[in-house]
Amino acid sequence: MIIALRRLRTLGALFTLPGLAIAASAQLPQTALSKQLNRIDLGVSAAGIITKSTSGPNTLNGANVQDIPSNTVGALVTVRYIKSPLVGFEFNVDYARFTQNYNENVANPPSPTSPTSTVPLNLGIQQNMSEYTFGYVVHTPHIFGLGTFASGGAGTTAFRPSKGGGNGFQTQARLTYYYNVGVEQQIFSPNFGLRASFRQAIYKAPDFETNYLNNGKRTFTSEPTVGFYLHF
Repeated sequence: MIIALRRLRTLGALFTLPGLAIAASAQLPQTALSKQLNRIDLGVSAAGIITKSTSGPNTLNGANVQDIPSNTVGALVTVRYIKSPLVGFEFNVDYARFTQNYNENVANPPSPTSPTSTVPLNLGIQQNMSEYTFGYVVHTPHIFGLGTFASGGAGTTAFRPSKGGGNGFQTQARLTYYYNVGVEQQIFSPNFGLRASFRQAIYKAPDFETNYLNNGKRTFTSEPTVGFYLHF
């Protein structure tokens, strides 16, 4: 009987030790690296790409040029470093593929034989648009149980004509400003959640380094987004 009791105590100790070890490790202070990693999250979202059309005289001969971008769906990837609710930073990579459609009558460059000749312009340039921006982000008080945030910043947007539908035009980069407001909610665990937002990117309409497509106007792309985030 005594031997049996000793064996039960030994088994109980063996099963208790792992639990004590886990509890002890949970109470250990965070390392500097783990503390920094806990401030980082990665967000991946689908984004509607809706760009405002522009119209104005070009810089070659004053002929009116209208740029009507097509609408599409792209992807937004955001990495955030959140030190506190009011102090945070983010880096965005935004990608979409769509067509810039140019029309109206545009004068050809002057030539000895036809100095004032004109041709109707009906041109579509298929492109890959990539935005790279840095910004400041704040997390504001919860509304109806949802976390809220706002961010804004600047960077660049690259317009890269595709090989098949880009008609041989050059890649062009435009200075870009953006702002973003949204909500997020943890689900399943503190490390995973859903995020939705509305953002706008403002930049000068692309002309692909071609003066007869340059109407000198600024435009903006509106992007409703929905996706998820992972918190490290």
